Amino acid sequence: MQLGELKPAVKKETRRRVGRGIGSGLGKTSGRGHKGQKARSGGGVRRGFEGGQTPLYRRLPKRGFTNIHAKNYVEVTLTMLNKSTVNEVTAETLLADGIISKVNDGIVVIGTGKLDKKLTVKAKRFTKTAAEKIESVGGKIEVI
Repeated sequence: MQLGELKPAVKKETRRRVGRGIGSGLGKTSGRGHKGQKARSGGGVRRGFEGGQTPLYRRLPKRGFTNIHAKNYVEVTLTMLNKSTVNEVTAETLLADGIISKVNDGIVVIGTGKLDKKLTVKAKRFTKTAAEKIESVGGKIEVI
């Protein structure tokens, strides 16, 4: 292979030169046709536009709603609590240990897994099984 024989990996497509005479095939109107919205500079229609007809997204019925008062809790399992380095577990200590990434409206403890150590857990909510498992090991639960 010689230096002069090098070629790009993908063949580069040549730029379309418009408005360069009728012999080019893209002269005069530059492939845009005569007049109309699409012939003008900056012309064209927005996404979903149907020529003035009521568009599909407005014709279809809307379903459901978003409850603005809904609480967004972070779920914490008992297996995750085992990774905690402190005896008194709160949302802030879980955040500091890197067990959870953010505290939204508080944490809810779920009884998935097995708890190995005696902990005092402070959270917004506990499931029945989580509360039973924490207390069976000798730990305490505190609802904030």
